[in-house]
Amino acid sequence: MFLLTSCLAVICNASDIQVKISDGVDSDRLKIKMEITTARILNEVNDAQAQNRGLNFQAMSVNESVSRSMSLLWENTPFVCTEELIIERCITTKSGYQVRNIPLLIKPRGDHEFNEDENMEAVISFDKNGNVESFYLTISQSLYINVIKDYEEVTDLRCRQIMLDFVEQLYTAYYQHDITFLNQVFSDETVTIIGKEQMNEYIARLRKIISSLSFIKVKFDEIEIMHHPFKKDYYCVTLHQGYSTSAYHDDGYLFLLWDFTNEDTPQILARAWQPGRTNGKTLPKDEVFKLWNFEI
Repeated sequence: MFLLTSCLAVICNASDIQVKISDGVDSDRLKIKMEITTARILNEVNDAQAQNRGLNFQAMSVNESVSRSMSLLWENTPFVCTEELIIERCITTKSGYQVRNIPLLIKPRGDHEFNEDENMEAVISFDKNGNVESFYLTISQSLYINVIKDYEEVTDLRCRQIMLDFVEQLYTAYYQHDITFLNQVFSDETVTIIGKEQMNEYIARLRKIISSLSFIKVKFDEIEIMHHPFKKDYYCVTLHQGYSTSAYHDDGYLFLLWDFTNEDTPQILARAWQPGRTNGKTLPKDEVFKLWNFEI
């Protein structure tokens, strides 16, 4: 009882933002730890924004990997949390837990055509001990739910969550201007690359835009996950994505073929990129790569 009371006092007395996990965690101690950590992160973000300074990661109690990821995001796409009370259920994942739908307001710096602030959401992932594993911007809640709801068994759900985590890492990488990660996604030589020339052109344009320090506005509006009908460990993701800057717009389809033979270390076997428009014409939906376009 003393522990619970002390923990709640930390939230109530030391934080402007309070976080409540309504469901999804059986252990009170673990639930309160994640509530406190989430509140610390969000309050530090708001304090840093108000004081026009960098983030104090020691105050957040996050590891080096999370610090690097948030530093990139903060440098290129600073944000604030827009709610004083956040009540969300916790989602169980293979490695731990997630708190999703954390409301943010993106406040880009510098001159750009998007003179209005951007409403977005974040997800914080925790390991099974309640330590922060990642902080990413999220795809829309409706898009996430539409992909998750089609699972047929526990293994299928875990695989879909892993693939969606990757998609949200990719989504965040645009706002982080993380060209290293984006280059790995679009032009890694260790996997089969379909449409390699188109991929190289895409990443070259993206690298030029990122080096210009332009604010990038990103949209992921279609995600389809398919389970191979004969190879139970194979899945594919087809993702429609677009981005805009003050001077440029681009969109297209990314195809990823996954092998979950070893669920702890799934592999991407093939990648394909297709421009959304070619010679002024929109790519027909029946020409977008699907699972059956590849021989396995």
